[in-house]
Amino acid sequence: MQTTEGRAGSFPFQLTDAQWREKLTEEQYYVLRQHGTERAGSCALNHEKRPGTFVCAGCGQPLFVGKRKFESGTGWPSFNDPIEGAVGTSTDRSFFMVRTEVHCSNCGGHLGHVFPDGPPPTGLRYCINGVAMDFVPDEA
Repeated sequence: MQTTEGRAGSFPFQLTDAQWREKLTEEQYYVLRQHGTERAGSCALNHEKRPGTFVCAGCGQPLFVGKRKFESGTGWPSFNDPIEGAVGTSTDRSFFMVRTEVHCSNCGGHLGHVFPDGPPPTGLRYCINGVAMDFVPDEA
């Protein structure tokens, strides 16, 4: 996991704001480009349990494998470990608190936050907005 402070314009995959608005749904744009949060329990990916890979809805980069997903009871898809190099972090000081934001390392899209209250072996809980991802099932 890489830490990236002041990250605007520092990603391999870039689009103009107009291109992002055309590519993404309104809710995806709100989450990925404006650091928003979807309503808890509102995304079908929260219940996805098939083998496969969760990819960035903005650029398609693989982010998390399905076997690393767990039920956290928070209402958002939760993972204990991203694919190596797939995400970066930055400090989020919004809402009068300090949290660690998680973003796609390829396009910089806001994915969610990571917390130190997850299961072993990492002890981390990557709490990710489902709308920020797509799911690609493994081929049978």
